[in-house]
Amino acid sequence: MPRLTPIATLLLFPALVSAAETSVEHIQVHHHQAYRGNVPAEHLPQAIDVLSRDEFDQLALTRFQDALDNSASIARQNNGGGLWDSYSLRGFPGNENMPSGYLINGFNGGRGFSGHRDLSNVEYVEILKGPGSALYGRSEPGGTINIVTRKPAFDTQGYIKASHGRFEQNRVEADYTTGLSEDLAFRVNGAVQDYGSFRDYVNSDKKVITPSLLWQINSDSSLLYEFEYLEQSQLFDRGLVVLNNNFDSLPRERYLGEPTDGPTEISARGHQLTFQQDLANGWAFNAGISYRDSDLSGFSSDAELAVARQSIYDDGQTLTRQRRFRDYWSEDLSVRAEISGSLQLLGLEHNLMLGADGYDYDLYNYLGRYRGAKGSYAINIINPQYGVAVPGTVNPLYANLEHQKAYGVYIQDIIRLHQDWQLLIGLRLDKVKQSLEEQVNATFADKSFTERSPRLGLVYDVTPHLQWYASYSEGFLPLSGADYLGRGFDPESSRSKEMGLKWHQDGASWTLAVFDGTKTNILTSDPINVGFAAPLGEAQSTGVELDLSYPLTEDLKLDLSYAWLDTRTLNNALSLDWGVEIPAGSRLVNVPKHTASLALNQHFAALGFSHNAGVRWRYQSERLGDSVQPSYLLPSYSLTHLFLHTELDANWQLELNIDNLFDKNYVLNSYSALWTVPGEPRSYRVGVRYGF
Repeated sequence: MPRLTPIATLLLFPALVSAAETSVEHIQVHHHQAYRGNVPAEHLPQAIDVLSRDEFDQLALTRFQDALDNSASIARQNNGGGLWDSYSLRGFPGNENMPSGYLINGFNGGRGFSGHRDLSNVEYVEILKGPGSALYGRSEPGGTINIVTRKPAFDTQGYIKASHGRFEQNRVEADYTTGLSEDLAFRVNGAVQDYGSFRDYVNSDKKVITPSLLWQINSDSSLLYEFEYLEQSQLFDRGLVVLNNNFDSLPRERYLGEPTDGPTEISARGHQLTFQQDLANGWAFNAGISYRDSDLSGFSSDAELAVARQSIYDDGQTLTRQRRFRDYWSEDLSVRAEISGSLQLLGLEHNLMLGADGYDYDLYNYLGRYRGAKGSYAINIINPQYGVAVPGTVNPLYANLEHQKAYGVYIQDIIRLHQDWQLLIGLRLDKVKQSLEEQVNATFADKSFTERSPRLGLVYDVTPHLQWYASYSEGFLPLSGADYLGRGFDPESSRSKEMGLKWHQDGASWTLAVFDGTKTNILTSDPINVGFAAPLGEAQSTGVELDLSYPLTEDLKLDLSYAWLDTRTLNNALSLDWGVEIPAGSRLVNVPKHTASLALNQHFAALGFSHNAGVRWRYQSERLGDSVQPSYLLPSYSLTHLFLHTELDANWQLELNIDNLFDKNYVLNSYSALWTVPGEPRSYRVGVRYGF
């Protein structure tokens, strides 16, 4: 892997130049979480699941989307030809034609097209379940995901790791942090990978580097700058064709796009600058600014989804395709400031948080296509012949330039009513302006609206280790994009009720939650006007979740996540363009009713070495595979993963991971029967890690 050397050298450079390090005073650094205040997570009236760095390392995970599989509340959605991360939380998906939104250190990081989020600079991932619009603003009713990045430290430490996997998957990853002086600390991490695939012709190259610099101004204040840079190059891949619900119609490695299209190129850059100040009497001030830009461009050859234009239904072999070109870019500027602390008022203890934030977001989507007569640009799915000339030109289908500008203010008060009772009251006000220029048809639309997002919650301390809670929240989310007529969408609105129990003691914890949420103006794919979204109406998700982490012995730990979801539409949706009626009570696409994840992790000594070994098992029940084809159901599956990590000495570690141990043939997600994404066969990864 000679081309891995330059980045690996760059990542190791700080370690080389600090070989003769000087002694500096080590300062303990505390980082305040945005939108969190001064109340521990276990005392908030909502379920919160945390995916830790240890979990990523044990399973040798490198992608954010793969880490989310460890939470049963999350299911994969359409991944844009394998180019981005997309998921539903508590049964509610976002726009099927856009990546899913998430936060990075409290700033919006999921908007735009930033490829696969890498885990090399992620410390942990918070899954904040239930609508967070009363705090974060503009969020899905299923919850908000917040990525917390690795921060600079004054103690010198780091590692470099090289790994190789089946299908020629090669990667080098490194991390390094040190104190540059008594008040400056530096960190840099990143990765370079050259990933092959079990899919014919499909491969992915990625480079990511994320340096950061901390200035500890004094014992009470600090300034932190974080930068990230990503390049991703990958062949667009819509997956398999499934005929007559036969999921063995084709071998899972069969590629039905066009290798000569070349890879789709993605680049993204992000900047974050945050300031925090500890004030008198336990109060704290937190402020920051974030800027991100991203772009995606490339060609693809996608199966035609319109039934009348598709020749596969005539002979079972000839797949009509569209030739497409995408050019997407986005710019996202966000600011925020908040103050939090405790005070006594009217004889009661109040934990207050007050804040304001805003953003300025531009999104450009250009899609061009060649869509000839039936069978004019086709491939034989049984005996594919690649390199077929496109018989026509790629003409613009749409070119949308969207601008969003919003600002909001929020307040939250957690009042201790009694020794065992706490009441949460939250309110957020948002003003949103949105404009959309469709350049192909020369149409323009704009709108502005004001939203109010209230939140109420109650927490009762049953015992010092067991809390009961209940909450009610309302929220909203502006929707990007346009329908096939160039019209923008009204914002989503949501309501959610939740009740649960949370227990924690001596490193063990569990959370049991029951919830019910509704969401209006949910979007789905338009099967006639392919590439566009269309409003489905109102949907509801009712469910039960259990998340448990429990040390069975000093060296054996159990982690369990389970979710039961009942998702359904609440209205009949009739579209003359589709010619399809979706009746009330229909399921939501790609959302299973049952999901479970179980892991056992064992530490032991053998042959003079220390080992960490474990097994992880994941199950998903059947799911709807196409929102307008209720008969197309993705089969249930279960996967088993094994890992073994051996400490050779204080610095060196060997790693072995085996995924899909029993080589199950399964489906990850689907957009339609002609765009169905298969899961990876049995695979392995071996790695060597040097830490210092």
